[in-house]
Amino acid sequence: MGESVEKKTIRYCTDDMLLREMMSDPFLEQYGVIIIDQAHERTVSTDILLGLLKNILLQRPELRVVVLTMSPVVERLLAHYGSVPLINLEISDSPKVVYSKISNKDYFYFALGLVQEIYRTKESGDLVVFFASAEEVRCAWSIIQSESPQLGEGLDQITPIVLCSSQQGLSPLIEQAGATNSKTFFLLAQQEEDVWWTRQSVTFVIDTGVQKKMVYNPRVRAYSEVLQPISQCQADIRKHLCSPTGKCFRLYSEASLPQAESFPQILDCNITPTVLFLKRMEIAGIGQCHFIDRPDPEGLMQALEELDYLAALDNDGNLSEIGIIMSEIPLDPQMAKALLASCEFDCVSEMLTIAAMLSAPSCFLQPAGGMTHEAVQCHRKFQHPEGDHFTLINVYNTFKQKQKDQYLNVKTWCQDYFLDHSALKIADAIRSELTGTLNRIELPISEPSFGTKTNTNDIKRALLAGFFMQIARDVDGSGNYLILTNKHVAQLHPFSCYGVQSHKLGLPEWVVFNEYALSENNCMKTVSEISPQVFNEMAPMYFFYNLPPSESKDILQKMLDSEESRHCTKNQITNGSSDTNRNSAAGTQTDKCVIQ
Repeated sequence: MGESVEKKTIRYCTDDMLLREMMSDPFLEQYGVIIIDQAHERTVSTDILLGLLKNILLQRPELRVVVLTMSPVVERLLAHYGSVPLINLEISDSPKVVYSKISNKDYFYFALGLVQEIYRTKESGDLVVFFASAEEVRCAWSIIQSESPQLGEGLDQITPIVLCSSQQGLSPLIEQAGATNSKTFFLLAQQEEDVWWTRQSVTFVIDTGVQKKMVYNPRVRAYSEVLQPISQCQADIRKHLCSPTGKCFRLYSEASLPQAESFPQILDCNITPTVLFLKRMEIAGIGQCHFIDRPDPEGLMQALEELDYLAALDNDGNLSEIGIIMSEIPLDPQMAKALLASCEFDCVSEMLTIAAMLSAPSCFLQPAGGMTHEAVQCHRKFQHPEGDHFTLINVYNTFKQKQKDQYLNVKTWCQDYFLDHSALKIADAIRSELTGTLNRIELPISEPSFGTKTNTNDIKRALLAGFFMQIARDVDGSGNYLILTNKHVAQLHPFSCYGVQSHKLGLPEWVVFNEYALSENNCMKTVSEISPQVFNEMAPMYFFYNLPPSESKDILQKMLDSEESRHCTKNQITNGSSDTNRNSAAGTQTDKCVIQ
């Protein structure tokens, strides 16, 4: 009765947030128990956390770590951690599984046909359909919306709901799906497999069995879109979204799943941010990370080279002072370097906005069907002639102005202009967090001066300080851009301000871009015009000389030679003038001596 109970705190956070905490608390000493959920997803942050915890447990044997995962990953984790207790939880009831053997090329329309068949049976319950990508989800939503009135009378109304991170706001609200005369179809891509379902009415699951993944190629510094089969682990997750009395339709054969566990993301992505973080952990004295699957050596070398270009490493390969500051900023290294450079060029406020908008989901909604033209017209009102980075600042500044209007419903305003209100709120929160980070590490934050010519040039300099590796030149004047680092040819994204207004603005010759992927369209996203002279000013010389030969590099080299020649001539003139002045002064002094 008289004993005091020690207060315990339960804290929920993502694996990314816990890794950020380790920069100031390397051994997580404020925690007594750490529970890692959904370890089977094999995200980069989860794998790093599992690797670092192995070292932490050696230093803190009293720490308790609980890992929740699917059965295909259990053996790997037991081998990783050694002799540890294992508790198995079996699922008592599972839905019926129906396999269909179809071609990989036919899965999309086969799934839509199955949706219509289930709909005509008038069976109760809602339906979940897994497609390979967000683009397929949006296309399926459009087809279902257009064809549902033609399916016959006496049937419930169809309410397709898109649960896809890149298509927020596209479909009706989830709350509207519970009408008694409505059958709800949830359309998902592979990233939303582990969504927590509060509704108990899911009777059918259609699993196409494929996913489109972005796989990073360190040789060309670009992602490629690859269509791959899902793993057995992913298939089980999708199956158990269905109620025990329902059916799971798998559009593939039982023997066609090639691997049991999900492929580790650390083998598919750009690991430059990971290497920067691990370099910081070395400073904290936590030792090496025991990877469950070690990153590709070629990707590791590319990451070290990129950090070296960004001046994040010293001559010994350790973090430099700039690298330490970059590691404090929760952004990709290139964006972190650009934000640091903005402190020098007095455009911090604008770069904070750009970094936040690019870190959040896209704020531009892409409606299906006949609303696309109206959306483009609305988005065009925010477009800036200097490029997409500046357009993002326009959108954010307008959003903040509308928030101050007490008579305006900002959410309705966003819907009217086909903007994602939730994405803008996320960007606003990210910007506040980044501002707090800069204040914490005592970096100066300049007053906003967006719109002036000086500010525009300073923003471009800051961008090039971090993104000089992502430069392209229009080689023929028709929009075929050669990327200098890999000599690939790409086009501007259709929704770029240059893409929709090229007849007015013209296409810029030199651009800096934020994102590029090897796909059917080979489009560069978030593009702004730059000057080659400013590129020569901001890019490190050793990076420039490592660029593969091209006509664009020759043009830059001629500019460098011309600038160097002009600089030498200026120095000669200055030195000659100084010599003349010295001789004149000496002669005058001699005369004075004679006179004296």
